[in-house]
Amino acid sequence: MGDDDRLAKIRQRAYEIWEREGRLFGNHQRHWDQAEAEIDREAALPLTAGDALPKTREIASTDILTVEELAMRAGISGDEAQELIDRLGNDRAAIESAARSLKARRRL
Repeated sequence: MGDDDRLAKIRQRAYEIWEREGRLFGNHQRHWDQAEAEIDREAALPLTAGDALPKTREIASTDILTVEELAMRAGISGDEAQELIDRLGNDRAAIESAARSLKARRRL
């Protein structure tokens, strides 16, 4: 991933974090740092997240990504969304990254 591509992804992710947290100003650096960490971690993941991650752990009920929400947001089927959530447990960033990869591979 080139520097320009990486920066664009970090900028987009920081914006998404800002939106998710209610569009409040004053946390730019924290949003950027969090986005940078997520993007770099995702870039280090193998092609499919399941290749490197253990089977499911307990899901924290406060941060459950619903099957329907994931399927809708990522543009994958409910069955695919369920399988990712079952496999990746409560690692929301890994689940969303795997869902995006799944959809991207389907377009190839």
